[in-house]
Amino acid sequence: MARETKYRGKTIEELKNMSTREFANYVDSRTRRSILRQGDKIEKFVKKCINLGEKKKAIKTHSRDMVIVPKLVGYTVQVHNGKMFVSVAIGDEMIGHRLGEFSDTRTKVKHGAPGIGATRSSASASVK
Repeated sequence: MARETKYRGKTIEELKNMSTREFANYVDSRTRRSILRQGDKIEKFVKKCINLGEKKKAIKTHSRDMVIVPKLVGYTVQVHNGKMFVSVAIGDEMIGHRLGEFSDTRTKVKHGAPGIGATRSSASASVK
């Protein structure tokens, strides 16, 4: 038996039927302010996701500060991290967060072996 996911007492289906401005009443103040200021931008992105999602095309965006609204649940969005696009599958738990939180901009540094002259002991070694 699958457990029904709720967000602030509302099911995901109830939230999907709401407009973006109505959904803003269920998030914290910082996110609410962002949704209300970028309402047109969010609605435009949701329409783009729905249209391109039907065609099975990748949805790419540079907008890392965009708030994830319930209508985006189930889509896969490619978010730019400064170098490349990272695929992010949007789930129920991501509602109210920002797209950039799921696309890391910094990676772990992997150092190789030092080259000749990089250390004091290898500086005096003869190069053949």
